Amino acid sequence: MTDDEIKSIDEVRNSLPDDDTLYGLAELFKVFGDPTRAKIMSCLALRDLYVYELADILGMSASAVSHQLRVLRGAKLVKGSKLGKEVKYCLDDNHVVKIMECGLTHINEVR
Repeated sequence: MTDDEIKSIDEVRNSLPDDDTLYGLAELFKVFGDPTRAKIMSCLALRDLYVYELADILGMSASAVSHQLRVLRGAKLVKGSKLGKEVKYCLDDNHVVKIMECGLTHINEVR
């Protein structure tokens, strides 16, 4: 490494995101910390699904799935579109897909 590539302690400190941003990031990753929500997002990475379809796939009640979807919607990880009386869910955007892909790649890498 050259001297130009080495950052000073002050440069590192000044490059950090602000506390609110880091808090938001930590809260986002907490949402990913639940295996049921990870399963739901894994399903939605494959295709858009209704609550009753997710419940059937995961062997859960529709109300339990709905509760988890509420948490995921609150974190802007999934979104729903109403079709008649039912709501079809999908991942919110490509960023969520990338987060899932990066996480799975990291977990599955051989060390």
